[in-house]
Amino acid sequence: MSYPHRSSDVGAHPEMGSHPEMAEMRERLERTASSGPAIAVEGLILLTGLYAAISPWVVHFSIQPAITVNNLIVGITVGLIGLGLALAPERMFRLAWALVPLGIWLFISPWVVTLTHGARAGIVWNNCWVGAVTALLGLAAMGLTIGMARRGRR
Repeated sequence: MSYPHRSSDVGAHPEMGSHPEMAEMRERLERTASSGPAIAVEGLILLTGLYAAISPWVVHFSIQPAITVNNLIVGITVGLIGLGLALAPERMFRLAWALVPLGIWLFISPWVVTLTHGARAGIVWNNCWVGAVTALLGLAAMGLTIGMARRGRR
């Protein structure tokens, strides 16, 4: 059964785009995204993702294809989220939460991905640091959004 007034497609209701709360939310996210701390967090997320992607060659564990592919894919994903936050923050801040599980995955992946071969100390140290930094940056990006939303309600 279809309810014409309950469509989940916002585009079906052009008046939603001009709703005062939507305009206020866009303005609040824009202020958050253009703040100094937000710009720093976005840049650090992008750099962390790039480092995670190239880390198999930097730390010299590219001979282990499973962990190399893992770090490459997760690093590119983190980097793309950071790039998206820098280019379209009003759309991407809602995706910042995804950095936390990606960071946790980077942290535990040396043990999960290299079960048969065992992970060398360099791989473990590298992924633990990069994973922790990624998760913390994800929490920081989420905190910026939540903090701005709370300040906007007062």
